[in-house]
Amino acid sequence: MKFSVTAIFLFTVFSTIGHLRAQHDPHFWTGHSTIVHLFEWKYSDIAQECERWLGPRGFGGIQLSPVNENVIVAPPASDNNRPWWERYQPISYKLTTRSGTEADFLDMSQRCNAVGVRLYVDIIINHMAAHPDDGSTGHGTGGSTAVPQDRDFPAVPYILSDFNPSCEITDWNDAEMIRNCELFGLPDLDQSIETVRNELVAFMDHLIDLGVAGFRVDAAKHMWPADLEVIYGRLKNLNTDFGFSAGARAFMMQEVIDNGDHEVVRKYEYNHLGTVTEFMFSYYMGRAFRGNDELVWLESFGEDWGLLPSRDALVFVDNHDNQRHDFGTILTYKLPKPYKMAVAFGAAYPFGQLRIMSSFAFDDLDIGPPMDSNGNIISPSINTDNTCGNGWVCEHRWRQIANMIKFRNICWDTPIANWWSNGENKIAFSRGSQGFVAFNNQGVDFLEVLQTGLAPGIYCDVISGDKEGNSCTGKKITVLEDGRASIHIAHDAEDGVLAIHVESRL
Repeated sequence: MKFSVTAIFLFTVFSTIGHLRAQHDPHFWTGHSTIVHLFEWKYSDIAQECERWLGPRGFGGIQLSPVNENVIVAPPASDNNRPWWERYQPISYKLTTRSGTEADFLDMSQRCNAVGVRLYVDIIINHMAAHPDDGSTGHGTGGSTAVPQDRDFPAVPYILSDFNPSCEITDWNDAEMIRNCELFGLPDLDQSIETVRNELVAFMDHLIDLGVAGFRVDAAKHMWPADLEVIYGRLKNLNTDFGFSAGARAFMMQEVIDNGDHEVVRKYEYNHLGTVTEFMFSYYMGRAFRGNDELVWLESFGEDWGLLPSRDALVFVDNHDNQRHDFGTILTYKLPKPYKMAVAFGAAYPFGQLRIMSSFAFDDLDIGPPMDSNGNIISPSINTDNTCGNGWVCEHRWRQIANMIKFRNICWDTPIANWWSNGENKIAFSRGSQGFVAFNNQGVDFLEVLQTGLAPGIYCDVISGDKEGNSCTGKKITVLEDGRASIHIAHDAEDGVLAIHVESRL
């Protein structure tokens, strides 16, 4: 059969578009959703967590900390803890870090995929580690050791010509400088060079062979979209040995910090390539649940607010960067009541691809995960109430957050209905006939009779407790024959949110 030149051109264009749009699919198992960032966890602990908590609780996947060999940052003599940001200074693509070896990674991948929890690797493909003598130390402070000299990274290998000419980003209104100069003084790879592309594709393909479902692309804003399009397009399909369908493409989460129209590099330049980090979600959630904006305005929340289209937006209340640097704006585990409310809204409101943070405790902004005197990561301990110890926060194990992920899964693909507000800081809505949620961010009690959209019966409020058999450890809500229920949230309650769904019916 013969094809015209025009037909061949159109086939190529539409095939490429379809190839790239497929990179928006996170490949969740049915009945699972939401990505949790297990920040700096060991692979052996992640494998256990998939089997005992994440899989059974319906979590969709895990964002992993960078998995390839990185610079070792010498800690102060008084502190045996190395900073978290050393993981963002790679020296090779060998799969060995303080989280474990390649063999540990494969064991984790097999065990997590087997229980329906996908893996997404945080990859550093914009730069390599800083030269030890140039005074550049990445995200934080301190000195680095064991870094190859003169931008020669023989373990990759990279040589000087694989990098852009050395220059500092001095003008954040210059897109070319942002993409071609050095972020935090880190040697900037030139992704237009074929040898660089070959190394990056080989690195990512190897992770695909090991069963990952996709990638979180660090510093995507600092790379040209056209270069990323080539690199993404050359990747293998996902490995069917790990339960992916034939022809499945890697899910992409691209870090583009875009805080509004004043930015010269925009999130809209990257969303055709996959999802993009929607930092404005963090900002608006922080403002609303800190009480700086009224909750009533959230009825229209989404693209009309200047956010990306829902399918393109990776949304989060906080992440490992802004929880350390945007005090007064971003909500974190340090303000548990409004934080849980914001995460609950993100889980209940059908916008974006949701990712939640699972932190270790910190006061020092540079400090790394809990470690022993030899620099080995200490495993989280699990308390009797399912929370974590040993210095780990584990927000994903908080009852209020874990139960809202189940709410999200149950209400998947159902519309918002029965929106109600008092015109200020009390709101409620249902998700079709599957679930109902209410929020009180006002200094007085919430006491209203509202339409829940649910069938009549007695329901367990999954925020204040758990359904255990035919009983409830928290509040019980009675839904009448007409779907209405009396909703009460005290202004001084531990949690400012209430949620019920069809599977919490007693």
